[in-house]
Amino acid sequence: MSASRRSPLDEVHRKLGAKMVPFGGWEMPLAYAAGTLAEHRACRTSAVVFDVSHLGTVRVSGPGAHAQLQWALTNDLDKVEPGRCQYTHLLDDDGSVADDIIVWWRPDGDYDVMPNASNTDRVIAALLEGSDPDAVAAFDVTASRAVLAVQGPEARSMLAALLPEAAAVGRFRVTPFDFDGTDCLAAGTGYTGEDGVELAVPADRAVEVWRAITAMGIEPAGLGARDTLRLEAALPLHGHELGPGITPLNAGLGWVVAWDKGEFRGRQALEAQRDAGVSPLLRALVVSGRRPPRDGCTVLAGGVEVGVVSSGNFSPTLERGIALAFCDAAVSVGDTVQVDLRGNLVDAEVVKPPFLPKH
Repeated sequence: MSASRRSPLDEVHRKLGAKMVPFGGWEMPLAYAAGTLAEHRACRTSAVVFDVSHLGTVRVSGPGAHAQLQWALTNDLDKVEPGRCQYTHLLDDDGSVADDIIVWWRPDGDYDVMPNASNTDRVIAALLEGSDPDAVAAFDVTASRAVLAVQGPEARSMLAALLPEAAAVGRFRVTPFDFDGTDCLAAGTGYTGEDGVELAVPADRAVEVWRAITAMGIEPAGLGARDTLRLEAALPLHGHELGPGITPLNAGLGWVVAWDKGEFRGRQALEAQRDAGVSPLLRALVVSGRRPPRDGCTVLAGGVEVGVVSSGNFSPTLERGIALAFCDAAVSVGDTVQVDLRGNLVDAEVVKPPFLPKH
């Protein structure tokens, strides 16, 4: 097996006493000394910074780049423009979600396609499939930069004193900013359900940027809090709510499919599923108690199996167990189901996602 990759901030994390864990071929911080619960609550009430350098960055350019991305991805880039971001999916031919992706349409006209940690190579291959090499180029530039996600209700106000241009970037917009003479890029995106920005900075300046951000009182947070935060926001995680055998329609993400833009990879299979009726569907469950469901737990109704949990955990905000689960289409918001927690059946209410009010 090949050695795990490490972030440009790896030494900083270790000096802070972070618990390091393997994730998508990388070694990344799970939590720091304060622990996951404290980091989660800091993001909900103030601001934290995550190192998300394990996410890939594929630079796509050339006169045929736009048309190639339109064919490869489900969403419609014609809905946005340079200086904007877009959430989209890359499908396999059977309609399954090969990866969910954020595209940063850079102000200079190139595209930074941001796949999940372990998917960069397959995304590059898919983006270049059938393309003219003289018209489209796609390069993995992940190693050249670090990505820091500053998230929380006070993220922008705290960051403004240090990086005013980055702090002012609009939601799902992307803008250049300067850090001590170095060109960087900021996007109004995140994965926590809170406001915030993500900062792409050159790898050789990452430690300085991290230290400047944390000196503002913004606390470090690890992958543990990132997962509980995204679950409360009912945001999908590849390998759980997205992946082989799961289409955007199964996951309740049909809004990322632009049916009116023309042909795209996986369209035929997705149309067939749409026309036949979609089942199972992703549902949000709140358990009557603190014990967390886990992925793989069975969901039952009237003693009959109707679904399976894809992600589950304890919600620090609700102080209840919560879960996302793929259930028969007949299972609806307001229903009461049971979750099998290692032989103990626990009632759960089917609720409208997200688990927390949007704000």
